[in-house]
Amino acid sequence: MKVIAEGFNSFETDKRPVGTIKFLPDPKSVIALIQSGKLKEHIVLAQGGTTTFLAPVLSMGTIGVITLSGAPESHLGILSREFQIPCVMTAYLKDSESRYLTGGDNKAHFDAMIKSAKSSWQAEKKNPRRTINELSEAVRSWR
Repeated sequence: MKVIAEGFNSFETDKRPVGTIKFLPDPKSVIALIQSGKLKEHIVLAQGGTTTFLAPVLSMGTIGVITLSGAPESHLGILSREFQIPCVMTAYLKDSESRYLTGGDNKAHFDAMIKSAKSSWQAEKKNPRRTINELSEAVRSWR
């Protein structure tokens, strides 16, 4: 597997969940995923590391979280550790100088991350279900 991104591990864990990565761009998508009854099948990908936005998925049992911004010391990082939900934060593309900027317009950065992840995984022609082991190689944060 080609390593496409890196990020920060919010805590050490031996958990290796398997699930479909689901991008949650807004509160409506969070609610839709919860209402689908399939939350426990997903590793969620979110732009920000805000707890308010992701609190429902944490408390209702998502199996993993990847954020494109935020820090392991943030409220989300702390809560993911308390809920024992593997969490990779501030993921960024290895082959790009683009980084999340606090207070900046990060749409191009977020779009590039999502596009790269989709094209990499489609090129592998694999099932979209990923293990944390695969994510660890893709994100390189599970040390």
